[in-house]
Amino acid sequence: MRILRNTVFGLVFLSTLLSASPPASAAGYPDRPVHWMIGFAAGGPVDIVARIMAQWLSDKFGQQFIVENKAGSGGNIAAAAAISSPPDGYTLLFVAPNNAISTSLYKKLPYDFLRDTVPVASIMQLTNMLVVSNAVPAKTVQEFIDYCKANPGKISYASSGNGTSVHMSAELFKAMTKCDMVHVPYRGSAIAFPDIISNKVQLIFDNLPSALEQAKGGNVRALGVTSPQRWPIVPDVPAIAETVPGFESVGFYGISAPKGTPPEIVEILNKAVNEALKDPKLVARLAETGGIPKPMTPAEFGKLVEDETAKWKKVVEFAGVSVD
Repeated sequence: MRILRNTVFGLVFLSTLLSASPPASAAGYPDRPVHWMIGFAAGGPVDIVARIMAQWLSDKFGQQFIVENKAGSGGNIAAAAAISSPPDGYTLLFVAPNNAISTSLYKKLPYDFLRDTVPVASIMQLTNMLVVSNAVPAKTVQEFIDYCKANPGKISYASSGNGTSVHMSAELFKAMTKCDMVHVPYRGSAIAFPDIISNKVQLIFDNLPSALEQAKGGNVRALGVTSPQRWPIVPDVPAIAETVPGFESVGFYGISAPKGTPPEIVEILNKAVNEALKDPKLVARLAETGGIPKPMTPAEFGKLVEDETAKWKKVVEFAGVSVD
């Protein structure tokens, strides 16, 4: 498992803290561009959804919401950069399951996510999808399990980085099925797909937006979704739980900000995001990515992140994985 040294986080914190400034007021917010830190490479599912929402917010406020891709270490580089930024509402963080997972998976993070961020808004809920290279003979989840067990240690799976839901969905699958597979982390799922298509890596449990796009294009074969029941957007794809009872990995997307961000600014952003999630055009675009809109108050989203952090801690312990 590839491990990013803690000095990288230290450098991110040092550089951002040196430029820190006092918190801003909500009057006239936003009156300059807002930077939105994304922990994964451009073109992946997080990036796709972030750019859809960023464009809507830019149009609403008349100020650019700029997506900044800071890929690496399962999204922790972006989190460190956002957390260390001035708490003035002009630096936000795209929040996904990796932020809840990292708390227990990484033993030496230079921040405490729940302590050092404030929840802003929920965007959507989504499932992951198990897709395999067309060179893999399996057509069902059970056939894939049988194929893995017939080829122990010879099957490799891609992820969008250590500590992502893409990674942990596979680890949970390994633990529950006793499949022996090798982890190959990438700096985003979009980067991984060429290797999956060419069968250098055999599979990925990717977020539905990019996995569905690749499956619809015939580049890979979809075997199952990680939600406990079939996902309404892809009802013909079985839930993995139909073959592996109790298997579940449902993700969430949202926004957080550095601790100390004025509540008035948090409220402005929350109302704007919730308004966006009522816009039929935006909802339709999210549906195209496989997501279901989930508007929440900041407090509700904060509770969701807390609950997900506790849930994934159990999964990390069950799967027996860690990053130091």
